[in-house]
Amino acid sequence: MTQLQRKQLNRGLIFLLFTLPAFAAILVSVEIPFLMSVFSSFTKWNGLDKAQTFIGLENYKELFLDDLDMWKAFGFTLRLTLGSVLAINICALLLAVVLDSDIRGKNVLRAAFYVPNIISLIIIGYIWRFIFSAGFDSFFQKTGWEVFMLSWLGDVNIIYFSVLMVSLWHSLGFYLVVYIAGLQTVPRDLIEASMIDGANRTKRFFRITLPLIMPSITVCVFHSLSNGLKAFDVIFSLTNGGPGNTTTTIALDIYRTAFVINRFGYGTAKSVVLFLMILILSVIQVRVFKQREVEV
Repeated sequence: MTQLQRKQLNRGLIFLLFTLPAFAAILVSVEIPFLMSVFSSFTKWNGLDKAQTFIGLENYKELFLDDLDMWKAFGFTLRLTLGSVLAINICALLLAVVLDSDIRGKNVLRAAFYVPNIISLIIIGYIWRFIFSAGFDSFFQKTGWEVFMLSWLGDVNIIYFSVLMVSLWHSLGFYLVVYIAGLQTVPRDLIEASMIDGANRTKRFFRITLPLIMPSITVCVFHSLSNGLKAFDVIFSLTNGGPGNTTTTIALDIYRTAFVINRFGYGTAKSVVLFLMILILSVIQVRVFKQREVEV
């Protein structure tokens, strides 16, 4: 064995030594439970009995052919995801542009927008549940504005926007920080050169700034897309899927199937389908957005 081969072997052993604990932790806490869930999706199991009855593809047949509630939850989840991706990213990007400029108190405003993100979504849901009821009632008594008397959590035509507003209020700070970081990487000499050439703010933003912050947009859209498809916390605490099943998401439907009616095998089948949906949509989104990224 040559000296070069020994160095390469030593580097490989050192790399293995440092990565093995993390790999073992991920294997035990993530990969093995995931594979066990995939197996459970082919069984009839209530989550309590030791024995699991293997039934093949029966759970998946029921899911795709007979479970209308699942498909209603699927439709609402897609609506919520689309709305949250658009609202969160547009609002966060616009605010980032404002807070990246020379305005007074921008650091305080950045912190203020980020604070809701550090609070649990379960708590956020209960807080806004109180605001939509008792809080808005007090606002109406003070102002007399009819908008505060709307049934924000009871009207099927309004509750979608209520959930979307709460999700936006909670998540905006995280995406705002990412977009500000992206804006600060745009070379100032390019901006100054475009100003000399006579480009106005709109042209500078769409022709220079926006293409150069595409990596930040890719990250933010990826996170907002996956979080929207996995939405559970805010729905559970804010509406619990109501009124009726109007705001039931796929994640909440999985929770009810597995832990309320104790069809654990069927619930894991739904979770596998949700995992595949998130995986496929995320891969497509990342590939499409990566193609639009440019380098200076």
